[in-house]
Amino acid sequence: MSNIKIVPITAAQTWDLRHRVMWPHKPLAYVIVPNDEQGQHWGLWLDDELISVVSLFVEGSSAQFRKFATDTTHQGKGYGTLLLKRLIAEAKQQHIQTLWCHARCSASTFYQGFGLQVVGEVFVKDEIAYCKMQMDV
Repeated sequence: MSNIKIVPITAAQTWDLRHRVMWPHKPLAYVIVPNDEQGQHWGLWLDDELISVVSLFVEGSSAQFRKFATDTTHQGKGYGTLLLKRLIAEAKQQHIQTLWCHARCSASTFYQGFGLQVVGEVFVKDEIAYCKMQMDV
């Protein structure tokens, strides 16, 4: 039986997985957020392998989650769901009122399953359509 744990990690621990999953054809620096060191980062470990990461950036009563990535060999198995549920629980515990992200529009249905709704206009970055999604926590 596999051992799953979700724990805080450092910004640097997120970079390799972000890079491999989200932007493998860009330089590693492309996935490093300018204020990464101020963020809160969580990782889901399957046994001794880091397979899913997400970063949370809090400003007042609002927080943005960014760079949510699950290793491609482990996608569709519920690990991202576990990590996002933990992130939402953390947001509630920190009394965050609004949780939001810039989601790839292709993933909007996934996020809607957690209560996030599309707000605002679609925008394109590097040929990928994104939409802002948010929820009250």
